[in-house]
Amino acid sequence: MRRCLTGVLLLLCLAWMGTGQVAARTPIADPVLPLGGLWKGKLSVLGGQLDLTISVVPLASGKFFAALDVPAQKVSRMVTEMTVRGDSVLLWMPDAGTRYNARFDASKRELNGTWMQAGVKSPLRLYYFPMPTVTGPGTRLAPPYREEDVTFNNPVGRLNLAGTLTVPPGPGPFPAVVLVSDIGAQDRDGTLDDYHMMGSLADYLTRRGIAVLRYDDRGVGKSGGNSKTATTAMLVSDVQAALNFLRARLEINIARIGVIGHGEGANVALLAAGEPLPPAFVVSLAGYGLTGVQTLLQQQVAQDRAKKKDPVAIQAAYERQRTMYDIIGHTNAPQALAIVSNMLRQDQPTLDPKAAEAQAAELLTPWRHYFLSFDPIEGLDQVHCPVLLLSGTDDAEAPAELHLTALEKELRSITHAITVKRLAGVNHLFQPPKTEWTLMNGEMKPLFSPVAEEVIREWITGLYAVKPTKELPTSRK
Repeated sequence: MRRCLTGVLLLLCLAWMGTGQVAARTPIADPVLPLGGLWKGKLSVLGGQLDLTISVVPLASGKFFAALDVPAQKVSRMVTEMTVRGDSVLLWMPDAGTRYNARFDASKRELNGTWMQAGVKSPLRLYYFPMPTVTGPGTRLAPPYREEDVTFNNPVGRLNLAGTLTVPPGPGPFPAVVLVSDIGAQDRDGTLDDYHMMGSLADYLTRRGIAVLRYDDRGVGKSGGNSKTATTAMLVSDVQAALNFLRARLEINIARIGVIGHGEGANVALLAAGEPLPPAFVVSLAGYGLTGVQTLLQQQVAQDRAKKKDPVAIQAAYERQRTMYDIIGHTNAPQALAIVSNMLRQDQPTLDPKAAEAQAAELLTPWRHYFLSFDPIEGLDQVHCPVLLLSGTDDAEAPAELHLTALEKELRSITHAITVKRLAGVNHLFQPPKTEWTLMNGEMKPLFSPVAEEVIREWITGLYAVKPTKELPTSRK
């Protein structure tokens, strides 16, 4: 009986490593039980015991995110569906055909039940442990992969860029990606308050066999340069430098290095794909398909509508902003500075002249001057590598019906190696609906859409999957 269980767990491990699926979030009937945390126990097997951990995170919708880890069998984040009925807790691992039925003992804070797999039943008691904190000095848990702070040189831009390289365990060589951020100076994790877009995506992919290089934008952290003076086209050289850095690493498969870009970073990635020594593939996350001026104006309108401003006021602000962008794009810098400063003071009569001039200078950076006339469609005829276009249906900053549609139309006229997906409920930052955010200390915490993460992983690994050969018919004598 125990021999059977051990064998099935080994198969479970192999099946999981091959599929790379994500843990499931399923409805529960009773979200009142204090189940959020780590549930640890020892499953008796032939020759000893296996340590099991089930991570449970309550979501804002009243659902639970649950995942199984069996370190000895190299099982990580196994798909786990969870149902609660009164004090009964039912766990189901569909990929392994495994169930765990238990009762919650509130006084002891433990789960006591039966583990069932392939007809084998074993008693299993799980004990509660608080979820480790992820904030504060010294509290970060060591990830199950190699993590290295690196610096690489961009000879074209004459600067060094600093970042983090994460590599899966083992000798490799592994497929790899470079992550490129959206508009604005961002750190290597893409930090926005409690949300770390690039850090989250890097962690997810590295845990599933894909090495990741993410870096601080120019002028951020330990990276040299200045983001305000770097145009979209100039940022391509940063990506090329990152690609060459990865090509020089023994643990990286030189033929399987791609780029994942977000927003403007997606456009930078596509431009890099048209250069000599292009990446092997590109993933565009909410890439822009309209010109820079159209993009910025559309974003302003979206913001004003979100604030429920009067339609007449929205139109007036749109016209005024369009005029300002025309002045920035077609007037020499000293004149533009004076005119834009005057426009700002007219909009804000209490604004100090020096403050108005400082705000105007922020609108007259080389980056903005270039981006206003930037057309992301131009140059796509040079892209011949596989491309994955992803956008969320709740993206207000780069609506799919405008930007994704434009990119898709142009790329489909050039190459058949293009995959397009629109993700329901996902916003521009690739966050799922707030009902799917995690709850920590009673507060909702944003996360990268698990659906989007899995789509990206599956597409990349699918590019290099070994296709089965057709079996030759047996000859008859």
